[in-house]
Amino acid sequence: MKTAILLLGHGSRAAGANDALYAVAALVKDDTGAAIVEVAFLAPHLTSIQEGIDRCVAQGAARVLLYPYFLYAGAHVLKDLPDEIAQARRRHPGLEMILGQPLGVHRKLAEIVRERIDASLQEAGWSL
Repeated sequence: MKTAILLLGHGSRAAGANDALYAVAALVKDDTGAAIVEVAFLAPHLTSIQEGIDRCVAQGAARVLLYPYFLYAGAHVLKDLPDEIAQARRRHPGLEMILGQPLGVHRKLAEIVRERIDASLQEAGWSL
């Protein structure tokens, strides 16, 4: 049974802002070896979540892990994304779907923030 990973982002109209999620998707695909890794957004002018699910199904997915690339479980993760999954279940009966947990608090995220703080301080010529 083929499992797809669908990374979900908020989306932005700012040029290049959505490229980061595509880059993360490529890294995830390389790291996991998953055959299907797609990207979709909540923003209406970008690839919708329904379109992302359809892309996964078109590639043979019988299961889809929808992973919210969000920092915490706010309204989008708690309400909007479950609503999207419910809509997709009506459109694709039999397709198994689960919603992953958002990034949240994690030691590795704190390490990344520290590295970015260090780089910003160094660039400004500041120290703590």
